[in-house]
Amino acid sequence: MAPRDLKDNIRVNHVLHADVSDNTAQVGVVQDHRGSKSHTYVIHAGAIADADVTVTALLEESDASGSGFTAVADADMIGTEAQASFQFDSDNSVRTLGYIGYKRYTRLTLTPAANAGAASVSVTCIEQPNVRGTVN
Repeated sequence: MAPRDLKDNIRVNHVLHADVSDNTAQVGVVQDHRGSKSHTYVIHAGAIADADVTVTALLEESDASGSGFTAVADADMIGTEAQASFQFDSDNSVRTLGYIGYKRYTRLTLTPAANAGAASVSVTCIEQPNVRGTVN
């Protein structure tokens, strides 16, 4: 590996992609952080048609992959859920939210409000493995 190689020292996971035209919460794919030491959600807001929509981010954690999810404490995030959220004038923007907690699983939910148009959103999770060059 080259000394400045980022590509082979991270794992990029799909979380969600949606074109939302109502107020349905968009629950991302649960992320398993086993073998990783650093996690950052990257939220991409695409075209947003509605003139007053807001989209609120919620990060949850659990020791089990399918149950027991609770809101992540502010102390276990780098950034805030408010900073990761977006609204009608956030077309084509990117937000980030880091997780530094110790639970094995996390999931990110984006919930629109006052959305009668279309909002395009995508989320990925970037992880850094515990051991350099080892991706599980």
